[in-house]
Amino acid sequence: MKLIIGLGNPGKEYERTRHNTGFMVLDHFADKMGESINQSKFKGLYTKMKYRGEDIILLKPQTFMNLSGESVRQVMDFYKIDLNDILVIYDDMDMPVGKLRLRESGSAGGHNGIKNIILHTGSQKFKRIRVGIGRHPYMKVVDYVLSRFSNDEMIDMDKGIDQACEAILDYLDHDFSHAMNNFN
Repeated sequence: MKLIIGLGNPGKEYERTRHNTGFMVLDHFADKMGESINQSKFKGLYTKMKYRGEDIILLKPQTFMNLSGESVRQVMDFYKIDLNDILVIYDDMDMPVGKLRLRESGSAGGHNGIKNIILHTGSQKFKRIRVGIGRHPYMKVVDYVLSRFSNDEMIDMDKGIDQACEAILDYLDHDFSHAMNNFN
């Protein structure tokens, strides 16, 4: 069983903001799979699906970004999911809009959602797909991550979201090393 987590903030006011990139990727992936992430439990919205005979859980924590680990921990405990079987998708300000970076482990790099997942899992060793959201030279970080993409940026972001979904499929079809080789 695998757990794929998209990070974001709940509520209409945060839809399609930079910090909700993980939600956008997971929603797009669910659509491609003919699924809806609409069950409410574990302080999140989730769905359980089968892919090539394996159970896959798609999770969007609804705790707000800074407490994402609470939701992740509840799902891991309930379904007895090993840390090696989780994949977290989230935004990264240090990369251009839509660019991907796949990693098997690492620090939080200042991302509060990842910090909280590390806190609740007790480890930095979990798979990640980071999707670039760019950085604004003059805006405060909090204002920037809660802002929406421009129309031009959305073109690059849509490509990044599509690529992230392809990377998830590559991971599920082969393994994460294979996906890293193809998408980094």
